[in-house]
Amino acid sequence: MQAAIMHGLGLPLDIEDVTPEPPGANDIVVSVEAAGVCHSDISGLRGYLGLENPTILGHEVAGVVTEVGADVRGLRVGDRIIGSLVPHCKQCFWCLRGQSHLCAETWSVRGVTRARTASGDAVTSMLGLGAFAEQMVMDSRLAVKVDSDLPAEQLALIGCGISTGAGAALWTAKVQPGSTVAVIGCGGVGQSLIQGARIAGAARIIAVDPTPFKREVSLRNGATDTVDPGQGPTAEQVKDLTSGRGVDYAFEVVGRMQTVTDAYESARRGGEVITVGIPSPDARIDLPATDFFRAEKSIVGSYYGSTQVASGFQVFADLIAAGRFDAEGLITHRYGLGDLARAFDELEAGEVIRGVVTF
Repeated sequence: MQAAIMHGLGLPLDIEDVTPEPPGANDIVVSVEAAGVCHSDISGLRGYLGLENPTILGHEVAGVVTEVGADVRGLRVGDRIIGSLVPHCKQCFWCLRGQSHLCAETWSVRGVTRARTASGDAVTSMLGLGAFAEQMVMDSRLAVKVDSDLPAEQLALIGCGISTGAGAALWTAKVQPGSTVAVIGCGGVGQSLIQGARIAGAARIIAVDPTPFKREVSLRNGATDTVDPGQGPTAEQVKDLTSGRGVDYAFEVVGRMQTVTDAYESARRGGEVITVGIPSPDARIDLPATDFFRAEKSIVGSYYGSTQVASGFQVFADLIAAGRFDAEGLITHRYGLGDLARAFDELEAGEVIRGVVTF
């Protein structure tokens, strides 16, 4: 099968033929239908995710089960699935407490050999998935069956961008009706977050991004106001739109410490700051301790939007099918597997909300 292989930091991404490993007793084989192009893939290329090499990139994916291992339960050939970034083992401390997005088995499903190069080298898969390939051999606990007739391109986005963004609004922050929200960073995840805040009933949603195109799309997705950080300090502009107070919920969706600070300063006294973007491994948050104490702000990380994938993926599929969440509108570019280098360049240039590779 053809797959996009990362061989090491600073090395070009190769599209090459590899031989899949036979599935184990708890594995499934999935024919990939569509895979989203996400900033996390670029983070993997830069070493932020600690991926082994060589590895098959890609993680936002939908496909059809073509083979199941002897011990797999709940999945069968022909099922439509969405790949999850984390397993749902249903047995660990976190899964039993409604926090399956923090499942203890997360690391055990990664770093497993899933293919071989022509020279026989072992190939792993990004986050246990490896979506930029014609098929995936994967742990069955990373697959979530969905009952949906939606196009695979839209289902794939649920696996990362939609769950991470909309989940942060609906499940991490639990945005309240009538509240005020700022979203700093309005790419695919940010646009999903805006839609999640809209669904939650936020009265005012302020989209912050330096790219005019992304600010325009934000308004279509439910933002009530936009802010260009190039026109002055973000927090001052946000406060100008909220009677000088700041917002109830300030979401950071970039992964840079400056934008984390912007989010903190944009939140009102007693407000909540939610970090969604992936920072570099050595990044540290530096905040004024006295103000943190006196303003009684809270800061919380949002991993995978706190999404409980076994149920949450179907919720998002149903919202899309009902016309309450616009997944198709997030897709601005379509690519073939051989176009990935261009897809990454266009994503970094700010020209893309979400690109999708179809097979």
